[in-house]
Amino acid sequence: MKFGIIRERKNPPDRRVVLSPTECQNVLSNFPQAQIVVESSPIRVFTNQEYKDMGISVTKNIEDCDVMLGVKEVPIDALIPNKKYFFFSHTIKKQPYNRTLLKAVLDKNIELYDHEVITNAKGQRLVAFGRYAGIVGAYNGVRAYGLKFDMFNLPKAETLRDQQALISELNKVKLPNIKILLTGRGRVGNGSREMLDAMNLRKVNVAEFLNDSFSEPVYCQIDASEYNKRKDGVRGNKADFFANPEEYRSNFFRFAEVTDFYIAGHFYGDGAPYLYTREDAKHPDFNIKVVADVSCDIDGPVATTIKPSTIADPIYGYDPQTEKEVDFKNPKAVAVMAVDNLPCELPRDASNGFGGAFSKYVIPAFFNNDEDGILERARMTQNGKLTERYAYLQDYVDGQE
Repeated sequence: MKFGIIRERKNPPDRRVVLSPTECQNVLSNFPQAQIVVESSPIRVFTNQEYKDMGISVTKNIEDCDVMLGVKEVPIDALIPNKKYFFFSHTIKKQPYNRTLLKAVLDKNIELYDHEVITNAKGQRLVAFGRYAGIVGAYNGVRAYGLKFDMFNLPKAETLRDQQALISELNKVKLPNIKILLTGRGRVGNGSREMLDAMNLRKVNVAEFLNDSFSEPVYCQIDASEYNKRKDGVRGNKADFFANPEEYRSNFFRFAEVTDFYIAGHFYGDGAPYLYTREDAKHPDFNIKVVADVSCDIDGPVATTIKPSTIADPIYGYDPQTEKEVDFKNPKAVAVMAVDNLPCELPRDASNGFGGAFSKYVIPAFFNNDEDGILERARMTQNGKLTERYAYLQDYVDGQE
């Protein structure tokens, strides 16, 4: 089996890669029957020479490979027919902007495996960049707080080498006695928590966060069961919430009244109540001044997020009264950091983490007859057709949705 690490061609450029030079060597050591070649790239975070130094072949032509490994969507004109491809296709939710890409994949008889649906038998994702989104999101949020109030000016995350460099910069600044709220306990939320802990910030429980005053900055991490409650008054739990989101209403405003800086690292599912609405943000008791929306659902559960921001221009202001974008330094504005491709700012660490999981869970499936069903669950197309699991996308492909 010959794997090809493809050059990322989507704009804006993405420097991440599925397998680092070290991870390539790990794969070859564990699976002697595997071959890996790397398509030459001028932008990849690991240079061509770093791969060559590990004995990995770098070439301009990888058409003889069986399996193509990429991160972002592959431009249609760069797709090689009759191959197996791995990348984030952003089509499983019928995203309109990628319908033509999925159609081209079918037309070119490509076997597409989407990273987003590489799961275990319980449906839990096995490879993801979420932790790194959380890490960079928390850093960017602290940076936004410093810029909003002219307190400090942290360097952009993209200019720093790795997570340790981000932590080193965070520990040079002193936050005032603010309350920081973090939603989510998954990969994203826990990635953000790593950074707050690295700053040696005190973690407090819900009761303390809501009721007490502190002489130091503190943070509180909560999940869906703590910012939602059942409409019927029956005591709910996280499992019940995810199974029956329509039975719940938001109980978030009590946090909004005391929070200065909010990091949104939760997963938002269809049918769930919004955490706070535009009307909530207008309320005189709404206290949030800075939002780092790592989850970045536009015009959705975090009402101040009215658009994604970019790595080049990561912060904008939201005026709750006019519901319009304004300068984030405006005293009336909530400063919003809503970069939707945060792991791109930490490409080396993100690639190392992603590649470790990919070689652990996915590569073996090619050599053990897919005994755990990893490939079967992630395979979206085969023989020019959608697979049974993804047949629901047929209307989308046909342009009827």
